[in-house]
Amino acid sequence: MSHLLRRFAIPLLATACSVLLSACVSSVLDVDQKAMQPIPAKLIGEMSAKHMSPASPILVRIFKQESELEIWKRNASGRYALLKTYPMCRWSGKLGPKKQSGDRQAPEGFYQVSVSMLNPRSQYYLSFDLGYPNRLEKALGYSGESLMVHGACSSSGCYAMTDQGVAEIYAVVREALRGGQTSFQVQALPFRMTPQNMARYSSDPNIEFWKNLKEGYDIFEVTRRQPKISACGGRYVFDAEFEGGEPADPLAACPPLVAQASPALVAKREADSRAMQAAIASGSAFTTHAYSDGGMHPSFRAMLKSGGAKALAKKTSRTAVPVSRPDAALADPHSQADD
Repeated sequence: MSHLLRRFAIPLLATACSVLLSACVSSVLDVDQKAMQPIPAKLIGEMSAKHMSPASPILVRIFKQESELEIWKRNASGRYALLKTYPMCRWSGKLGPKKQSGDRQAPEGFYQVSVSMLNPRSQYYLSFDLGYPNRLEKALGYSGESLMVHGACSSSGCYAMTDQGVAEIYAVVREALRGGQTSFQVQALPFRMTPQNMARYSSDPNIEFWKNLKEGYDIFEVTRRQPKISACGGRYVFDAEFEGGEPADPLAACPPLVAQASPALVAKREADSRAMQAAIASGSAFTTHAYSDGGMHPSFRAMLKSGGAKALAKKTSRTAVPVSRPDAALADPHSQADD
């Protein structure tokens, strides 16, 4: 008997250890069938055509004003390329950062999402937590929790993508994390940070904050690489190397920099600044959006306008989660073409 125990104990122990080591991933990614839906074959084909694989690292960009979420994937060149743009059904609040619980603001900033932040049992089908407040936001005293990208068409500070949309996004996220990416960056932005948009909102109280966000946006636009995020002086600092290492206090003055921005990045910033000033001087860029309570992609807004809130809820949620504040969504002046 003792010989048999020794014969089987070691393999059984090895199997148990292997299971324990993988549990941190499998418990999150394998817990529910809806969380294990495969990436659609059509999207796999698009990845292949763009020299990507399901396991390739991803980066996510969110744009409030346009009500769109982009998934970027690293291709064979080592740079990120756009895989797909998803229309957003609902976000709440107004343009600008989230600062406190209950303000209905969807966050703006730079976030890192790890496997532990995925929620396969979300009340809104599937979701992942953005990680608000991040290190800088905590230092600034901002409050709030559980700010998500999720399904349905209902938002109270989150980004709602419909059940179908979030199922596909979740599958792409899941496979990237399984492929070895420990976390992925989410850039949540008020709008596409073009010189024209920056001119349009040049008198907004948030413009200095948005100029700071644009620094990270520009790096990605120029390099197609994920910017490194630091924080000091009460603001984000991107792709910086500091004397003495990373700043410990996000609110303290920034240490001296070791390296300067690349010539290509400097050239883009100078060109954008000139274009912004020209747009301001011409007076051609001052039609701004005054949101009642958040926005909705024009495609969903058209469905809401023609069919009503109950019909849209059935189309965007398997459990017909009600559309949040439909009257405010219809009041959103996102596009004159919708009227």
